[in-house]
Formats: sequence, structure tokens, C-alpha cells
Amino acid sequence: PNTNISLITAAHPGTLPKLNKKAVELAVRLGVALNCQIEKENFFARKNYFYPDLPKGYQISQHTAPICKGGSVSVELTEGEKNITLNRIHIEEDAGKSIHDMDDRYTCIDLNRSGVALVEIVTEPVIHSSDEAFLFLTNLRNILRWLDVCDGNMEEGSMRCDANISIRLKGETELGKRVEIKNLNSIRNVKRAIDLEFHRLVSLV
Repeated sequence: PNTNISLITAAHPGTLPKLNKKAVELAVRLGVALNCQIEKENFFARKNYFYPDLPKGYQISQHTAPICKGGSVSVELTEGEKNITLNRIHIEEDAGKSIHDMDDRYTCIDLNRSGVALVEIVTEPVIHSSDEAFLFLTNLRNILRWLDVCDGNMEEGSMRCDANISIRLKGETELGKRVEIKNLNSIRNVKRAIDLEFHRLVSLV
């Protein structure tokens, strides 16, 4: 822990961020494979928020101008093939890692991955079950591995999933308030979390 920290990561006065060329190449490679529209002009912005494992007090992200737009990942369902459409793929920097179970009184912070480039892949709200989410993540991980974008090892944090879940009454078109479950570390756990949250939301409604 805390052995691979640069002056930029630690936000020392006078330091400025630097774009990771390899991260751009890998993001474009992924975008081409998923039939995205590759944006020629890219912009980065600061997302300002306090987080104990974010030394700068802001995160650099392409949230408003992603490098890839659209695209899809196909999954094979019992009723046939379905394309899970993507909203975007954008580049941003990772935060550090907060560890809550090493000490009874304190949260421990490892800043080794703080500032490391990552791509965030955002789908449209077209996944309608935990089974579809399971298949989507399985296929996506296979693609990431085949393209050598990342090893896809979720238990090591190489790939993580934030699942947004919302429900609606039968016959209605507008989705209810969504709940986001952050940083799930296995495809099986994503499926379990979606099922659990679905039943919780149904019981609340």
C-alpha cells in the first residue's frame, strides 16, 4: 500500500495532470470493437468532491465529452439475440482504495491506484433482468480480455461494476427512482445485488 504515489497523484503545488497516451489508444480500440462513434475532439473536466482517497479533492473525467459514443454489446437470451446499447465510454482517473475492515476504528487508505487511467462504460437503461446483466458483463469481460484492454479480474479491482436499479408498475413507461449499488467485485455478486434490490424496491412500493 502507498508505495506507487507520484507528485501529480498527491497534488503537490505546481503539478499538472498529464494525459496517458496508452489509455487513449485502449479506449479507441474498445470503442471500435463495440461499434461506437469515436470522437476526434476530447475534453476533460474536474469533478470536485471530497473523498478521503482522492488527494486532489477533484477527479479528472470526460463526463461531458466522452471519447466514444453509442455502440452495443450483444447477448444471447433464450428468446434470441439482444443488443445492449451503450450510451458512452469515457476516460477518467481512478480514486484510491478505502479499506473498511482492517481496523475497528479507522478506514485505511491505499493511494496506489489513485490517478490511474480507467474507462467507464455506461449502458442505456435497456437491461431488464439480473440474467441479462450477468450475460452482458460476461460478454463484455471476454471482449476486454480478447482486446487486451484489461484482464477483467473483478476480484482484483481490474474491472468493477456500478449497478443502477429501478422499477415501474406494469404498463407504465416511466421508470421509478433509481438506486445505485457501487463497486461490485464479481459478476455473480452483481446478479445477486440486482435481485435483492429489485425485491426491496417492490416491497417498498
